[in-house]
This record gives sequence, C-alpha cells and structure tokens, in this order.
Amino acid sequence: MAEKSSLEVKVGVFVFISLIIFAAFVLLIGDFRDLSNRYSIKIIFGFVDGVKVGSPVRFAGFDVGEVKDVDMIDPSLTNNNTQVQVTATLKGHVRVPKDSQVWVNTLGLLGEKYIEIMPGKDYANVLRNQDTIIGRDPVAMHAIFSSVYSVVDDLKKIADKISQGEGTIGKLLYDDKVYTDLEAFVEDIRKYPWKLLYRTKENKPPHEKSNIRTR
Repeated sequence: MAEKSSLEVKVGVFVFISLIIFAAFVLLIGDFRDLSNRYSIKIIFGFVDGVKVGSPVRFAGFDVGEVKDVDMIDPSLTNNNTQVQVTATLKGHVRVPKDSQVWVNTLGLLGEKYIEIMPGKDYANVLRNQDTIIGRDPVAMHAIFSSVYSVVDDLKKIADKISQGEGTIGKLLYDDKVYTDLEAFVEDIRKYPWKLLYRTKENKPPHEKSNIRTR
C-alpha cells in the first residue's frame, strides 16, 4: 500500500509539472505570434513629460501598442538641441498615416502618461517598420502655473484700478458724478419720453442736415 501511494504521488507530481510546462509553452507561442505581427516606429520629442517604457500607445483613442524604449539622442546629431526618441511597437494591422499628429497625453488629471496618435488622412503614405515621426511636445506644468500666475496678477492689477476709481467700471462704482449725471438723464427722459423716439434738427447727423431744403 505504501508503494502504491508513493507511485500515485509521483504520477500526480509528474502530471502537474507537465501541465505547467504545457501552459507556459502555449503562452510563449501566443506571445511569439503576437510579437511577430507587430512593427516599431520612432517618435521624436523635445519633452516627453514622464513617458516611460510600458506606457500605452493609442491610435484614435484605441490601444494599439506600447512604448518599448525611451532614450536621449546624441546632441551632436541634433545641432545641440535636446531631443528624446521614443520607440513604440504597434499592432501589425494598424496603419498610421505619415501626416498623423502625435503627442503625450494623460489618463485623468494626474494619471499615467501615454502616447496619443491622431490619425491623418494620407493613407497612401503610412509609417513602416522603423520609420520616424515628429511628435508635439506637451506643455510643462511649470509653464501652465506661470500662465495662471500671470493671469492672476493681471486680474489683481485690474481690481486695484477699479478700487481706485479708474476706468469705466471704476467710475461707475466709485464716481458720484456719474450717478448724478445718470439720475439727471433718467429724470429728463421721464419728463420728455419722446426724446427716445425723435431727434431734433440740432441732433441730426451732418448728412441729414444737408438734405434739408431751404425756402
């Protein structure tokens, strides 16, 4: 009985290991087929804003690949301009026109960075394996904050001028003479409402006065 139990255990272990090996083999074959049906493109940026290996690549909002490599380009090859080359692998059936626009996008407000490809229209000329396309650099957060601070500063200056009674709004809020003139105007219209409908000869434009015949 002991020998039979030991044999059963050995057979069970052998079958279990065989199943693991078979499953791994199937997965490897599937990955190999998937990789064999892909191609790579290179995207040149001046600023990638945190894009890293494994970041998704989307074409028209649909996941079609991922970033495989991110590396700096030798400045001596780019007239000392800082440039970053992003290598992305795409599914083989995805055809990307050369006039497409590529930029770095964000999943949510502070989410993961990914590559967004907005398809162009020239499907007669599409990117092939190892082709290069120029991407649009994302706006850095410090530039956004600088713009916000500049707008806030301008609004503060406008508010200061208004509080000092400068400008049209400032005069309306703080100049008593404006209210006095406005009250006089309203009172005059109440007494003579037809002034809103008719104009006297003195108030007529010059071209209307010239058309008046004299006897």
